[in-house]
Amino acid sequence: MGLGRVENKVAIVTGAQQGIGFAIAKLLVQEGAFVVLTDINAAGGKNAVEKLPKDRVLFLPHDVSKESDWETVFEKTLSWKGRVDILVNNAGISGLTKGFHPQNPEHATLEDYKKIQAVNAEGTFLGCRFAIKTMKKTGGSIVNISSRSANVGVPNLCAYAASKAAIRSMTKSVALWCCSQNYPIRCNSVHPAAIDTPFWDPMTQGEESEKKRKKIAREIPMGHMGEPDDVAFAVLYLASNESKFVTGAELMVDGGILAGSSATPRIIETKET
Repeated sequence: MGLGRVENKVAIVTGAQQGIGFAIAKLLVQEGAFVVLTDINAAGGKNAVEKLPKDRVLFLPHDVSKESDWETVFEKTLSWKGRVDILVNNAGISGLTKGFHPQNPEHATLEDYKKIQAVNAEGTFLGCRFAIKTMKKTGGSIVNISSRSANVGVPNLCAYAASKAAIRSMTKSVALWCCSQNYPIRCNSVHPAAIDTPFWDPMTQGEESEKKRKKIAREIPMGHMGEPDDVAFAVLYLASNESKFVTGAELMVDGGILAGSSATPRIIETKET
């Protein structure tokens, strides 16, 4: 176990069946929290909770783009533990997986654009809204997972970048609204980049997979890709009382990419449609 930095707090982490979401959930549990893991992939979510202490976790199937699902998640969390102290809006899609058209601004379809906004931007909006309603008397911390892509143009991921920029701006609006209403709720965003997760699989698949990942690593000032735990520790800080005077902030976890002048990622276009 850890140091109890979120001891007995109750957290909801969306998109938690793998990658960054699972790393966040696992670290929060290690630091003393009770965690509700949610994901649209029910099989993956059930497998994820099997890796964690059974008395401290609960899995709920969850499509973050559906308001009714959010209502169910909060109702069941409150039924389980009586309150919600932490919400991590992590669930998101890139638009690079099979079934999507190319995601550049010339060839992306409106249908694909709307799908990405529905999950990434609208899902985060719904999470924030339900969290405010639930936390406004007891207090809490909302952590929204944005991206380095929120801060720069991404030619081959225009819909994704736009959705993450919406999350960045929404975070600040939520933070200021809660301050203006004297709600004891903080809201901050975390901006990962080049984290070694399944997100990169569509861009680095094939015979030269390792070569492509090494190329990505060379373009990161720190010289290597990040790990899911790097993001999880940033979330832990913002979720804990250690950040009690931090709201409306954005925390970069990008190996120094945005510190330089070549921040726009060179995304490899996939051929899947």
